[in-house]
Amino acid sequence: MILAVIFVLLFSSLVCLYRVIVGRTIYDRLIAADAIGVMFALIIVLCGSYFQQPYLYDVALVYGVLLFLDMLIFAKYLEKGDILK
Repeated sequence: MILAVIFVLLFSSLVCLYRVIVGRTIYDRLIAADAIGVMFALIIVLCGSYFQQPYLYDVALVYGVLLFLDMLIFAKYLEKGDILK
């Protein structure tokens, strides 16, 4: 069952990858990239559950925090045009 969910998430990531490549605006592309990141964090958690490896939960948590910081940096860059202003 967990493997089926992982494959569905991988397929959904491919659909979002299409939106990243062909997105009309930069905001569409950014949201699709964020969705891919969230899906991969969920895949890491599911793999940790399937393979009985609890350290993967920590990896997914760190990945989620880095993904959040990445989106904050992109949002600030798109708003002001420079990260350090």
